[in-house]
Amino acid sequence: MSHPVESHPAFPILIGDIGGTNARFWILTDAAADPLQFPNVRTAEHSGIEAALAVDVFSKTTIKPRSAILAIAGPIEGDDIPLTNCDWVIRPKSLIAELGFEDVIVINDFEAQALAIATLPEDARETVGSLSSAPLASRVVLGPGTGLGVAGLLRARDTWFPIPGEGGHVDLGPRSDRDFQVFPFIEQIEGRISAEQILCGRGLVNLYRAVCRADGVEPAFTDPADITAQALSGVNKQASETLTLFVTYLGRVAGDMALVMMAKGGVYLAGGISQKIVPALKRPEFRAAFEDKAPHSTLMRHIPTFVVTHPQAALAGLASYARAPQSFGLATAGRRWRR
Repeated sequence: MSHPVESHPAFPILIGDIGGTNARFWILTDAAADPLQFPNVRTAEHSGIEAALAVDVFSKTTIKPRSAILAIAGPIEGDDIPLTNCDWVIRPKSLIAELGFEDVIVINDFEAQALAIATLPEDARETVGSLSSAPLASRVVLGPGTGLGVAGLLRARDTWFPIPGEGGHVDLGPRSDRDFQVFPFIEQIEGRISAEQILCGRGLVNLYRAVCRADGVEPAFTDPADITAQALSGVNKQASETLTLFVTYLGRVAGDMALVMMAKGGVYLAGGISQKIVPALKRPEFRAAFEDKAPHSTLMRHIPTFVVTHPQAALAGLASYARAPQSFGLATAGRRWRR
């Protein structure tokens, strides 16, 4: 059965990456043009996206976008789309009625990250391990940040298909003797420990407290950045072990996701935390945990891993889609509104 080809969003196109704290916007005037970029918007400073766009985007340019493609940190169900970690509610019908858009597409933020790794240049990634090239094959992106985002990128029929999901909520359990000492002190949610309970900013603090309790010492730090800084400097024993365990568990989960997707094109670590802990990721523990997937350890040794270093990778991914939507099998049913 043949399927109708969706019409391409009309230029100029506003693209946006909207998280719990910051929103970032570009405007593409046409498929060949460099993006018109705007300063980061603090979501707490505006009542909603309409006010933010009016003050921080449209007041700074005479270009009037006809279409919008937005990536948001939150589930997309219905015409009112709340963000998970801020008070904004995205209402595409309001954007059309109040701001004059003809076409609005809303996708998950990690779908945008998946779009980014489809076309990410080598100078926008840092190699972790000995493999520096990435075959044109299916990929996975993980991002420890406010939570743990995961998305797949399937390569089939010369097309990239972004696969959203909730892989950050898979179970994560102990394996080593030290794990069994630490895990009883990790805070659970309804009787289970998911990967996100450890592999995110608050998860790093959760893990640090568990390490301290296992050692019988009082935690000295409550901020993820402080724990990371102490760990990278080697000053604090518990912080150092926390970061070592963090990258070990991240390696395990990244390896699991690689197996699920058969991601021979590589596994990409996105987000600010990954960029800040590159030195720790380049130590042996991450790749050792990633490859320790008997009976498939040989397969895992041939899958490359990278840290995404592009400062605005999600916007770059959205721009790639906006310029050539025919190259991506992005499902927009229920996520596209037109005048």
